[in-house]
Amino acid sequence: MREEVRFRRVRPGGDLPAPAAATSGAAGVDLRADLEAPVVLVPGGFMRVPTGLSVALPRGFEGQVRPRSGLAARFGVTVLNAPGTVDSDYRGEIQVVLINHGPEPYEITRGMRIAQLVVAPVMRIDWREVEELDGTPRGGGGFGSTGV
Repeated sequence: MREEVRFRRVRPGGDLPAPAAATSGAAGVDLRADLEAPVVLVPGGFMRVPTGLSVALPRGFEGQVRPRSGLAARFGVTVLNAPGTVDSDYRGEIQVVLINHGPEPYEITRGMRIAQLVVAPVMRIDWREVEELDGTPRGGGGFGSTGV
């Protein structure tokens, strides 16, 4: 299944590559830092990093802003509100909230791949309030109730 996603560069004349899947099997596209100058993300610190992109997602779809596994595994840098959600009616610049869980400051530079965007269908749900819910073997058990 293929859908067209229109995108706009927030700052015209940008030199960053257009969003594209890195491989034929990639689930998403890389989001890059659209910075004028490098910034340093201190240990325990978080910040919004602009991508320079706004998108028009098709109705019935969302964009999921997800961490890049390499940044998390090597440096402890990840997306704070993972996954972040880009709604289909949002037209502002996509920004990524990064946090540094690592022990060292991490420098973010222009064009660096900081997150990935996965476009996924959204199921529309009709909510109905009821007095009782159907029972299950698990019931209300949570937070480790099925074992660790």
